[in-house]
Amino acid sequence: MLRITPRLGYLLGFLVCAGLIGFALYLQYFEYQDPCPLCILQRVAFMVLMVIFLVAALHGPGRIGAILYGGLLVTVASIGAAIAARHVWLQHLPRNQVPECGPGLEFMLKKYPLTQALGKVFSGSGECAETGWTFLGLSIAGWSLAWFILLGVFSVFLAVLAMRRA
Repeated sequence: MLRITPRLGYLLGFLVCAGLIGFALYLQYFEYQDPCPLCILQRVAFMVLMVIFLVAALHGPGRIGAILYGGLLVTVASIGAAIAARHVWLQHLPRNQVPECGPGLEFMLKKYPLTQALGKVFSGSGECAETGWTFLGLSIAGWSLAWFILLGVFSVFLAVLAMRRA
């Protein structure tokens, strides 16, 4: 029977995030599901989680390190979940309340200061309200929200497991 250690758990978190990014790239390049600005921000959050999980797996932290990594992971997962929740909300707006399509994220980052560009991204656009690919009744944003919540909970589990072992 395989016993999960904190290091193995961090590696598993890394592999899950890598798989999610890989699937997002598959949808983009093979299914032609171009990401909207909120999708891109969710990808960034998954990449940050992936890096933290990898560093934690390589480090194999003790008690204090587990608390720090757990705090970082939960914070990033919470930010990602907030972005995904906003995206899901936009997708469930009635058609007459969907914001008009706006410029892409790259254009906004070049034209506006970061805070103003992010404000425009979070106000949403018509392209963010489109659902595109679905599986088991959930859109990509819905699945992202579920994965952010699962990864956040898993991070707490790993921190507790590491603290018990230290």
